[in-house]
Amino acid sequence: MSNRLQIGDVSVGGRAWIAPMTGVSDLPFRRAASKLGAAYVATEMVACAEFSKGRPDVVRRAAVGEGLPLMVVQLVGRDPVHIAEGARLAAKAGAQIIDLNFGCPAKEVTGVLSGSALMRDPDLAESLMAAAVDAVPDIPVTVKMRLGWDHASKNAPDIAARAQARGVKAVTIHGRTRSQFYKDAADWSAVAAVKAEVSIPVVVNGDIIDGGSARAALLASGADAVMVGRGVYGRPWIAAQIEAALDGRPFLVPEAEQRLAIALDHFNDSLKFYGDRLGLRIFRKHLAAYVDNAPWPNEAEARRSARSTLCRMEDPGEVERGLIALWRDPQTRLAA
Repeated sequence: MSNRLQIGDVSVGGRAWIAPMTGVSDLPFRRAASKLGAAYVATEMVACAEFSKGRPDVVRRAAVGEGLPLMVVQLVGRDPVHIAEGARLAAKAGAQIIDLNFGCPAKEVTGVLSGSALMRDPDLAESLMAAAVDAVPDIPVTVKMRLGWDHASKNAPDIAARAQARGVKAVTIHGRTRSQFYKDAADWSAVAAVKAEVSIPVVVNGDIIDGGSARAALLASGADAVMVGRGVYGRPWIAAQIEAALDGRPFLVPEAEQRLAIALDHFNDSLKFYGDRLGLRIFRKHLAAYVDNAPWPNEAEARRSARSTLCRMEDPGEVERGLIALWRDPQTRLAA
């Protein structure tokens, strides 16, 4: 199987994709993952209504960075006019693929009839897809969704068929319903019904954390690619590692010093992008994940203590020194 996937006129150089994740897949993270071999890393979810108003924090989520292999902007909304305007703005910003979010289960998103709430209104979902495709005819539009709202309404095959008919170029299916949130195991085999319904590429998502789970997900679903979500936390190299596993190639997981350099580069990029105060605050989710994947301490309580201490520090220099000390000396006990 080729490791390239054609999405409309765009050739994606891999079958292990990194999902759009709020608070995670910002530009510094996307740069870190891309440097480590990720072929596809989507932006954080961008709210179209606020995007069109130019709200700074929302515009920042769609930031284009130099050197990224692919620019994918994910949009969320429930108004076709806003979706169309968001698509045009994303295209103007340099998006090569525009993804529509029909899958977010968060109450603050579904509560305003966006994200996975759209799976309860296929007609509205279809109008949003049509609005985006018509607004940017030269840029591929894709859709990310769940199996359905709940067990009784697994309508992903129907929405995928509507997507294809409206000109959408690929769909990603998370193997859970909205009512499951992230409970239970992702049902990769249920994605096979979507694959049977459409001829456009299908990407399977949910519980994919390594080469073994990626192979199992592809086998069960018949999908064309996998999308990794929470499995990237603290491991921005994981897409490249999975890609190598799918290709049958060896992959050298970064050693301790390499992982430290990755964490520090990511941290400093975050400070440069946001400024020290905001950059430190936003980086804390990544910082906690890097500590969780540090070579030591081995004791769970010591690791929790180190994570808590580092994530409470307010000075970037102190954070950097503390992270280096923790990483290089197994006996380090950071002062709370």
